[in-house]
Amino acid sequence: MDGDLPEAGAGEAVTITLADEIDISRGDVLATPEHRPEVSDQFAAELIWMSDEEMLPGRPYLLKIGSKTVTATVTEIKHKVDINNFNKLAAKSLALNEVALVNVALSEPVAFDAYAENRDTGSFIVIDRLTNLTMGAGMVSFGLRRADNIHWQALDVTKAARAEAKGQKPVVLWFTGLSGAGKSTVANLVEKMLHHEGRHTYTLDGDNVRHGLNKDLGFTDADRVENIRRVAETARLFVDAGLIVLVSFISPFRSERRMARELLGEGEFVEIHVDTPIEIAEQRDPKGLYKKARAGQIKHFTGIDSPYEVPENAEIVLASGTKGPEELAAEVVRYLKDNGYVS
Repeated sequence: MDGDLPEAGAGEAVTITLADEIDISRGDVLATPEHRPEVSDQFAAELIWMSDEEMLPGRPYLLKIGSKTVTATVTEIKHKVDINNFNKLAAKSLALNEVALVNVALSEPVAFDAYAENRDTGSFIVIDRLTNLTMGAGMVSFGLRRADNIHWQALDVTKAARAEAKGQKPVVLWFTGLSGAGKSTVANLVEKMLHHEGRHTYTLDGDNVRHGLNKDLGFTDADRVENIRRVAETARLFVDAGLIVLVSFISPFRSERRMARELLGEGEFVEIHVDTPIEIAEQRDPKGLYKKARAGQIKHFTGIDSPYEVPENAEIVLASGTKGPEELAAEVVRYLKDNGYVS
């Protein structure tokens, strides 16, 4: 025991006693008043991508800066840099070894400095949330000041009050599956059953949303990620309004379905896998999309030249290949009643 010390250096284990009771934890930063770091949940950064799996804006990752780890998304690629001539190029995604200037949004504020001022608090790594593999590394350029001017407005009428007025427990029913699996058909029948019982519902359908909210998006992986991000945020607002929300989207990637789940509270997200073998979905082909995809007329078509990642722990799995839509819809309504969402 050395007793009180006038100073401590890097690598030394010390105990610090604070003058005031302050809740601090791993990742927080101690600084002198004249050398305070920035604290924000958004910053611009130079990012180098180090994975064979491309980086897609809107997809959630883990970001570790110092000893602090938070959820993060790249909200915008300002430009990528041609490393041969340093020209600035437009980009919607980043591939292995590509470098870009990006805007990053974090799940909570963190302390940081510009990398030019402090390498320790200005550098970070990006980690895959499922595999824990390092996907990229970056250097903070500057904080985005707009984040400091936005504050959550407290409201007197709460989600619980809205739900109580409607006599139901708000939830997102997230129907996922291949094109032609029967997602929209089953979701429509579920809503009809609930509406007949006087429940307050709303359906967000993949095709319908692309006529308005997402009409600017295509079907590349990057656009699919943004498509699901927008829909998930919209569904969260409807849940806050006390509604039972039926979301019918292919939503092929596990990471985006997980992102949607994490936006909501415990028990507010029910993943429903409309499990239809691709052979049956292709036989149905109500819109002729599989035929066009096989002929090369549609690119990035899920199940043909773009992957569908089967849910690993869906709350409900509907065997659409062997049961009719009315029977499948009844299974969903039964689940809602058995788990207290409706009486």
